[in-house]
Amino acid sequence: MKAPRIFLALALAMVPTALLAVATWMPMPTTVNDYELPGSQPGDLQVDIEPSNRCSSCHGFYDEEIEAHSNWAGSMMAQSMRDPVFHAALAISEQDSTGSGDLCLRCHAPKGWLEGRATPSDGSALTGMDFDGINCNFCHRMVDPAFDPLENPAVDQSILASLSNPPSEAGGGMFVVDPLDRRRGPFDLGGNFWWHDWELSPFHQESNLCATCHDVSNPAFTRSGGAIPASTDSYDLNALDRPHPTAKKTDMFPNERTYSEWEQSSFGSGGVDMGGRYGGNKTVVSTCQDCHMPDLSGEGAAPGLGAIWRDDLPDHGFAGVNSWVPLAIHDLDLSLTLYGSSEASYVPEYLLQKSVDRNIALLQSASDLLVTTQGNQATARITNEAGHKLPSGYTEGRRMWMNVRFFNRQGALIHELGAYNTATAELDVASTKVYEAHIGPDANMAALSGHPAGPSFHFAFSNKIYFDNRIPPRGFNHANFEAVQAAPVGVTYADGQNWDETSFSIPIGTSWMETRVYHQTTTKEYIEFLRDENITNQTGQIAYDAWELRGKSAPVEMDFVGTYFEPHLSVTTFVAGQTTQLKLQSALPGATALFAYSLSGPGPTFTPYGWVDLDAPFQILPLSPINADGIAELSQTIPPAAAGVMVYLQAAEVGVQKRLSNSFAAVIQ
Repeated sequence: MKAPRIFLALALAMVPTALLAVATWMPMPTTVNDYELPGSQPGDLQVDIEPSNRCSSCHGFYDEEIEAHSNWAGSMMAQSMRDPVFHAALAISEQDSTGSGDLCLRCHAPKGWLEGRATPSDGSALTGMDFDGINCNFCHRMVDPAFDPLENPAVDQSILASLSNPPSEAGGGMFVVDPLDRRRGPFDLGGNFWWHDWELSPFHQESNLCATCHDVSNPAFTRSGGAIPASTDSYDLNALDRPHPTAKKTDMFPNERTYSEWEQSSFGSGGVDMGGRYGGNKTVVSTCQDCHMPDLSGEGAAPGLGAIWRDDLPDHGFAGVNSWVPLAIHDLDLSLTLYGSSEASYVPEYLLQKSVDRNIALLQSASDLLVTTQGNQATARITNEAGHKLPSGYTEGRRMWMNVRFFNRQGALIHELGAYNTATAELDVASTKVYEAHIGPDANMAALSGHPAGPSFHFAFSNKIYFDNRIPPRGFNHANFEAVQAAPVGVTYADGQNWDETSFSIPIGTSWMETRVYHQTTTKEYIEFLRDENITNQTGQIAYDAWELRGKSAPVEMDFVGTYFEPHLSVTTFVAGQTTQLKLQSALPGATALFAYSLSGPGPTFTPYGWVDLDAPFQILPLSPINADGIAELSQTIPPAAAGVMVYLQAAEVGVQKRLSNSFAAVIQ
């Protein structure tokens, strides 16, 4: 692979010496030909992709809980070309490697790409409904690249045969689209259906369809190694201005492998009973669609159009993990700083909020947390319940971590692991374990690009995986994952292991600790990179401003476990005129709970139970029995006139021994 290096070296040699200090941003002399892939090509369509608003008249505005259009409209599928992070990343990718944007626009703006408006590859020629993202008509015209005469529409064979370069597999945006407007789906619409041309397509219920855009490879690089990928392989820049020599994704650099992770998991080899964890009408799930488009009950079109009631109606909300961009798009629709009014979606904010809510619910279903203690040591186990790595997908800026907070009896925070500062969006990475992947240029690519070797956010220059400790899914087998370029790097997971454990010390004086798992969509480090590295346009600053306005991609709590080392007191509400529930847990079953409060102060006061955190006089509430689970509860109505009063509370376990609970103070609202 010496020729492209010589070519790039000559290109750099022509740069004046005075400019070498800033030569790191010089793009590689690639072209769109370096990113050409098999499948349908611009100009292949005989009928353009219909805009999604043409579909809404039948598939929207009748029941927002189940209808396809409203749920899709708020999703990142609909908003893929309005995503400010995408625009900022696209600008830097084009800065780094001319023509690389063509690879991105295939999946983010397929209508514009197929209709020839992805030239130039920076997306500047896209307009109007090109910003419709991955829309209805595009997905429902997709053709299975692996024709099966027993399953696929007969016409698909001739469509594949007509392609100048048909794909041999799914991935990297190598889609095939029906040149005519024959809409495919998994349901038989019957011989009397006349609203539009249709074909029965099992492909639309298969994960292979999702692989099209969720196994992302960089075709500018070719793998050097054996017939089967291995962790020791390297990736070299191809001879330039020509397509990848094999067009096989396992011969390209693996930027993302979400589909392949699923394929090699237990979910990829059959159904797994998840007990309804992912919603919908199925308890046994297997495909991507089972979790991200769970089956609902209802009609697929507005009443009066002949749709039948079904219990396998796919939810078109496309739940994912993005916790802030949908709402940022609402802001951008109003400001029009990133695109014009003809490109804006003008989707109501509540539909975008529903998308965020679905995404958060999916995140909170994706893992389980178990915390055990022995002496002054604790161990937290995070179990991956998703069908792929946790986290998965877009590696730049996404991370998951564990946070542990230790409190004394008075409720003061005495130590914290994995602290996150919401004001600065900074994470204390040194004190916790962060689950993430790091890619970047190797030494050879660093010499060619002018960027230092090592982990980097420069997507187009990256040709080495430096680290990947993301938790594998159930059914993990190292050899199988390595063969699809998805093996862990820098850590070891045993075959069959879909969890990770972290041990830590419990500080002296800890009354209770709170362990949480957090996920963040966009880190401060990544969004600042997009802002600061952009020398092309304002998209990096626009993305940063959007991120800041919408809470700096506030972390999402995925799991929580409270661990109590002495009886623990909690209160449901502190509002005047309302009933509050006092709860004592981690107490001795069969003993009695004593609840007390003071309006005078936080003590200490010596009592038969020891030093309590209440000033005398204090009031003792009716005694409550502690049940077999070690829990006692007592309901009390807060007087309506008590608003503004400071109350100090504490409880005690009364039995064979007397043990005090934590204490706390609060102002009645």
